[in-house]
Amino acid sequence: MTVLTLHDFKQFSPDKMKKNNLFQTPRFFCDIYGFEPGQAQKGHVHGDQDKVYIVLEGQGTFQVGTEERVLNPGQAVMAPAGMEHGVRNHTQQRLSVLVFVSPNPS
Repeated sequence: MTVLTLHDFKQFSPDKMKKNNLFQTPRFFCDIYGFEPGQAQKGHVHGDQDKVYIVLEGQGTFQVGTEERVLNPGQAVMAPAGMEHGVRNHTQQRLSVLVFVSPNPS
């Protein structure tokens, strides 16, 4: 059994959003994304993958399709396959997001 401490994987980069992988199989992957203030993951589409974002700390603006919502710690949203999605840290605080994608696009 592999047990990880999420805090150990929270990393940030001044240049761009930081992705840190926690788990990965041929069926899914799970990352922690770290956003400094003002950083974003531009809107994009996964044709065959569903993606779940769960806010661990901070606050961010999440886009799924044509909708945008501000999410707080403990809140989550899913972007179904084929739907444009993205994240923006609109605050002056760091944003950490737990991300699940399935199936793994490898």
